Amino acid sequence: MKINIYFPMKEGPWGGGNQFLKALKLQLEKMGIYEENPKKSDAIIFNSFENSQEVLGLKRDIPKIPFIHRVDGPISLVRGQDKILDRLIFSINHSIADGTIFQSKWCKDQSFLLGMKKNKFETIIYNAPDESIFNEIGKSEFNPTKKIKLISVSWSNNWNKGFNFYQFLDKNLDWNRYEMTFIGRSPLKFDNIKMLGILNSRDIAKQLKQSDIFITASKDEPCSNALIEALSCGLPSLALSSGGSPELIEMGGELFLKEEEMIDKLDILVKNYSKYKNNLPKFSIEQATQKYLNFIQLIKEGLSDGSYSVKRVGLDGFIRSKFIFVLWFIKRILNKLF
Repeated sequence: MKINIYFPMKEGPWGGGNQFLKALKLQLEKMGIYEENPKKSDAIIFNSFENSQEVLGLKRDIPKIPFIHRVDGPISLVRGQDKILDRLIFSINHSIADGTIFQSKWCKDQSFLLGMKKNKFETIIYNAPDESIFNEIGKSEFNPTKKIKLISVSWSNNWNKGFNFYQFLDKNLDWNRYEMTFIGRSPLKFDNIKMLGILNSRDIAKQLKQSDIFITASKDEPCSNALIEALSCGLPSLALSSGGSPELIEMGGELFLKEEEMIDKLDILVKNYSKYKNNLPKFSIEQATQKYLNFIQLIKEGLSDGSYSVKRVGLDGFIRSKFIFVLWFIKRILNKLF
């Protein structure tokens, strides 16, 4: 079986979906089953709304090959806007996706609440990191007699990524006891939190391994790659109880809902550090890849025994998806102009 990931992957530091799909592609290549030419593959994996129009065209060109949809979002919850993108995602999923992979149970539940129709084949598969980079090799030992090193990462400067919480910490943490580093983009400058800007994956891993506790305050994040990478580097984590983060963190950290809870929860993490460290969840790109392959095989078995036929791009679905895309594109231009 040969698999193609039909997605415009970016080199260097980028968003979580891009980073995971790069790791997935690398693992498929190691297994000798990745196919660069989508028209020579046995199954296509595509992602959310990215290159949606190209995906529609490809489905029309190769209608007999099953298309597997990795669903992101819901975008309107993650960004606090762009409901039209969710409509586009739902329309494409209904029109051409032979199987749907959700990043978390939260992602699945919220998508259905917002109007996504169920698919015959559905599953939940968490993201996983590039384990050659994000691992515990060289992780510094925790020393509670020294300053506790906190760290956060965000590629987006959207306020939904938790910047009000980071601002609270910047003003209220005991800086004689803690130090904190922020990697990525931010809509504000901090007085006490050290800002490192954009780093590549290896440099992020280096910073994570030199830290003690990871903090994420992202609201409605379906499956945070930053959190997964931190947990994989051996960091107990403090996370906003929102989105898929509670599913990911399990017994490897603490959750909070309000700003004033954060400092108390940090104290709990510090006092019981070894307990959280010993209960960190494991994320394996090998296991995630195998789950993708098992899911694709299930669909292909349905094709083989005649219990399922691949979806074809009907005229109504094609027109609907094109119409929604044009509406989104016009809205995007108007937002830039005004």
